[in-house]
Amino acid sequence: MSLIVQKFGGSSVANAERVMNVASIVTDTYAKGNDVVVVVSAQGDTTDDLIEKANEINPRASKREKDMLLAAGEQISISLLAMAIEKMGFPVVSLLGWQAGFQTTAAHTSARIKNIDTLRISREIDKKNIVVVAGFQGITKFGDITTLGRGGSDTSAVAIAAAMHADLCQIYTDVEGVYTADPRKVENATKLPEISYDEMLELATLGAQVLNNRSVEMAKKYNIELEVLSSMTKAPGTIVKEKTKMEKMLISGVAKDTDVARISVTGIPDLPGLAFKMFSKLSAKDINIDIILQSIGHDGKKDISFTVPKSRGNEAVECLTDYMTNLGAKEVLYDDKVAKISIVGAGMESHAGVATKMFEALYDAQVNIQMISTSEIKVSVLIDTVDADKAVKAIHSKFFD
Repeated sequence: MSLIVQKFGGSSVANAERVMNVASIVTDTYAKGNDVVVVVSAQGDTTDDLIEKANEINPRASKREKDMLLAAGEQISISLLAMAIEKMGFPVVSLLGWQAGFQTTAAHTSARIKNIDTLRISREIDKKNIVVVAGFQGITKFGDITTLGRGGSDTSAVAIAAAMHADLCQIYTDVEGVYTADPRKVENATKLPEISYDEMLELATLGAQVLNNRSVEMAKKYNIELEVLSSMTKAPGTIVKEKTKMEKMLISGVAKDTDVARISVTGIPDLPGLAFKMFSKLSAKDINIDIILQSIGHDGKKDISFTVPKSRGNEAVECLTDYMTNLGAKEVLYDDKVAKISIVGAGMESHAGVATKMFEALYDAQVNIQMISTSEIKVSVLIDTVDADKAVKAIHSKFFD
């Protein structure tokens, strides 16, 4: 008998038919003699709809009240799924994040899991119940509801798997696994039978919307084997683990991220410490910085360009504009009509010319590069949003055709 954690995304429980389909998957796993903990996201576009409702009332509502609202989406999902499992004649109980023992930081809308008290989940498993847990949410030490940010249900599932020492954590999505590119946009994208944590973490961080990057980070830390598969078909998925049996591919995939904005601070005095002061202001607001480009100083001045998540772009500009006088900078420029295109692969470490091949593909497609960032297993470029899909197809064709 094994303990299996299964996570289902919003598209998997989007309507009554799909909820019943998920109930069938869960009960089949349970009927084979396994203990099952299920983590569920809000249905379909529920979270986006709730955000829209909040903006209708108060676009500047506090993050605490946003969390109170957004947590309702998962409550609907877990209760409906529990009802479906009940209808099929199986024992089940649904639990909100705080009932399942999720204790988090107080960073509303982007909280971090501090600990999971698994006592309640363990008791329900001992009663032979299927346990359905609301993903994406938890509670602070002060008793306030929090949410974990976009993709937080993946993190919830992996956290339970780690805390409960589960034998397997299955992440069910609307695609059949991890592909070399988004199969909905690139016709000849290929499904990978397995991929390493490091490669998956890079792909997730760089815009591949299969797994949340925090969940992969946690799976790697606690050595939780993940399986990414579809709730719509019975096809085998992709295994995410530390070491893979496959020979290292030159690249494992091409990712696109359009939730990115470029900020340029121009005319900064070319003096030590000013970059530190500027980025420390953004760090204090938990605004993540990605690609950074600094110009060669001229006339005692320099320009610094960098990327931030588009969702935090206006906040970053406002922060820097307020601080411009202290920096002695000329102006702050903002552009959110950009996209980050990346290639990822462990094979890059031992193969020269990978970046050149990527740049050749972009040249052939007449796509201009604005910024470049590299690491041992990835190369990222910033380009115009309008060229994003064309760039992904060109790069994928160059490496995989």
